[in-house]
Amino acid sequence: MNLQNEIYDLIIDSPGRINIIGEHTDYNNGFVLPTAIDKKIRFKFRKNNSLNICNVHSANFNTSFSFDLKAVKPSTQQWENYILGVIHEIQILSNNLSGFDCVLDSDIPVGSGISSSAALECGVAFGLNELFNLGLSKLTIVEIGQRAEHNYVGTKCGIMDQFASVMSKEGHVILLDCQSLDFEYVPIKIEPYKIVLLNTNVSHNLASGEYNIRRKQCEDGVRIIKKKYPKVNSLRDVSPEMLAEFKMDLDALVFNRCSYVVNEKVRVLETVEALKKNKLDLVGQNMYKTHEGLSKLYEVSCPELDFLVDYSKKFIEVIGARVMGGGFGGCTINIVHKDFMEQFINRASKVYFEKFNIKLTAFEAMPSGGTSIVNQ
Repeated sequence: MNLQNEIYDLIIDSPGRINIIGEHTDYNNGFVLPTAIDKKIRFKFRKNNSLNICNVHSANFNTSFSFDLKAVKPSTQQWENYILGVIHEIQILSNNLSGFDCVLDSDIPVGSGISSSAALECGVAFGLNELFNLGLSKLTIVEIGQRAEHNYVGTKCGIMDQFASVMSKEGHVILLDCQSLDFEYVPIKIEPYKIVLLNTNVSHNLASGEYNIRRKQCEDGVRIIKKKYPKVNSLRDVSPEMLAEFKMDLDALVFNRCSYVVNEKVRVLETVEALKKNKLDLVGQNMYKTHEGLSKLYEVSCPELDFLVDYSKKFIEVIGARVMGGGFGGCTINIVHKDFMEQFINRASKVYFEKFNIKLTAFEAMPSGGTSIVNQ
């Protein structure tokens, strides 16, 4: 099946995302501060005049698969489930799908923590919505992506990644309330600084299972707090002072997990105010505090990430850094003076290779708009 050189009806760009602050808070109904970036998956779609047969080709991995719309079920190939899960969720809402062909090509570094999975889910949902005039809202597309990940991939993710991929606005970050889904576009004016991602190029194969474990630990904490405070339904409803009352009642590990999340909620709102007032030093300080919490309390960092964050502290030209994404590998996000960016990347790459014998990759992340049609 050679789909690459064919003519297509529709081209969609679906971006990856960064998150300035607010990690692991989305599934605790907290606040996050993400935006889409200029790394993306490009999709080409066309109807293929069949009733039920769909063909998908990944140019990156030079691999294809086909499926029948009348027999959609999970695959043993994990990447296929991101697509099949979306199809399953669309079919619950609409019976207007028919056979189609899709080619996708990505410049999002896999495993980097900038959410290629959400870009994949949302790009498929957005494209099929356009191709078949399904009439789905952007928010419904976001929810389809999240449910696909829950039901077909098995990761009980929050809604941040899909929301950022679809809803972002160029030059802004999104203050998203993950409980109500209320959101505010906040201009991100960080001149003379740039956002630099350092990709550790490691993945400690824990992310999916440990992610679900962290979620359960937070829920365990909420269950105990709720006995005294019945109105508490998630860690979103817990203040630092309230949590302190339960230090002796909660398992030490659960207390640490909850402590990180509750304090991160406060940091996100502080950081938004700092951005609005151009207090970039406070933004950076909060990023470092977030990393400390993710490393010591939430325990989703790894030696490679901790090394890079610690190294960044040697330079006054770097005002903040932390692990970004699910953790256990992927990227650090760094706010670096534009005149020092190249030097910082070169120095970090050298010491990282000397320490771990792994080559670092680095790129600037430009806040961008969300999933969109490409005008041909």
